[in-house]
Amino acid sequence: MIDDMHGFALVDTHCHLEMKQFDDDREAVIGRAAAAGFEALITVGSTFDSCVEAVKLADRFGFIYASVGLHPHDAGDFSEDIYSRLKDMTANKKVAAIGETGLDYHYDHSPREIQRAVFRRQIELAGETSLPLIIHSREAMEDTMDILSSAQACKGVLHCFSGDMAMAEKAMSMGLYLSLAGPVTFKKNAALKEIARAIPDDYLLIETDAPYLTPEPFRGRRNEPVYLQQTARVIAELRGVSIEDIARITTLNAKRLFGIGPITEKAEIAYRIRDSLYLNITNRCTNKCSFCVRFRSDFVKGHRLRLDREPSAEEIISEIGDPSLYREVVFCGYGEPLQRLDAVKSVSKWIKENKGMVRINTNGHANLIHRRDVLPELKGLVDSISISLDAQDEETYNRLCAPVFDNAYAEVLRFIIQAKETIPDVQVTVVDAAGVDVGKCREIAETLGVRFRLRELDVVG
Repeated sequence: MIDDMHGFALVDTHCHLEMKQFDDDREAVIGRAAAAGFEALITVGSTFDSCVEAVKLADRFGFIYASVGLHPHDAGDFSEDIYSRLKDMTANKKVAAIGETGLDYHYDHSPREIQRAVFRRQIELAGETSLPLIIHSREAMEDTMDILSSAQACKGVLHCFSGDMAMAEKAMSMGLYLSLAGPVTFKKNAALKEIARAIPDDYLLIETDAPYLTPEPFRGRRNEPVYLQQTARVIAELRGVSIEDIARITTLNAKRLFGIGPITEKAEIAYRIRDSLYLNITNRCTNKCSFCVRFRSDFVKGHRLRLDREPSAEEIISEIGDPSLYREVVFCGYGEPLQRLDAVKSVSKWIKENKGMVRINTNGHANLIHRRDVLPELKGLVDSISISLDAQDEETYNRLCAPVFDNAYAEVLRFIIQAKETIPDVQVTVVDAAGVDVGKCREIAETLGVRFRLRELDVVG
């Protein structure tokens, strides 16, 4: 069941390989993760002794990293000497985080007052060492968030997230990541599945918490990192993307948070999401939409898209390979593709000659950009076009999209009408941003006789 995941680089951001449950076959467990193509494992200390062992493991295996800290169960063992010794451990470059720390009011193995005090001290340690926190919170949502809110700015992750959507939104507003584990695969865990669908790409991590929280269908067995593949598969299904997409997104996020590997500096020209291939051919755009991803990130679904130069038509074709392998090839990327009309036409012609399907995602400004009606030039080259309507009237459009053209909204409507005459399949899209009347936008699409699609705010790709 897990063999089809080979070749997808995953990061298990939270496991406990130093624990006694792995004493009999620890190297075999690690070997299985390596053979499955895992990029990294983070083994997380929970007692002082386990922190020592975690660091030893990280030193032995190149793709294993350690986190050091005291679990709330063991907060009673904390002392200033322990604090100093944990801080000394962080001099090792294989130590990637502070934790597992936080609050656990389910078992209360340590008095709550002590848990809170030790949690605050480990937040201070993270600040002193510039390392992220790995945070445990069980039945202690309010106190966890209050302590984190009162602390100076910190980075980290709520591991094995089990809170509600309000907690998730508050955590993300503070810049914290949310990590999902085996429970998201449990059939009756509907609330967590909804949160798994809703977490934006930029905040998502995955973990096993091995040897605990084994995912379906392996429940009843000891958990181990290789089972993270099944958790990734379920999350992919919930989010309507491929397992490869989840692997790429969460591995990038792990590298960003924990600093455990290189992040590519090269922008992709052709990038795959699900079963479509997207073409990224320009950064230029005639809108400055308030909700546009390019104003907050260089990445979409784990792909770096900010170009340092515009590729030639020949380079684009070279990056595509066999276009018939994909459901469609989409001109989309980081800017407005029809800024480069000639490149779009020549590449589309080649795609069609090689049995591919072509879609263009556009803001509908092409006629304004080129000062002529360009759609007749795309006839026979483009199978589908998706046009960003984005608002129900000119005032809202100008506020949200800040177009460089004075009459942009009226021209977008005219472009939609023209597209119907030349492109077989036409749809308009709207982002559910503040001030957008989705019902009126839908009515506009129906009046114009084109398909309508609502896009979620902050969900890209």
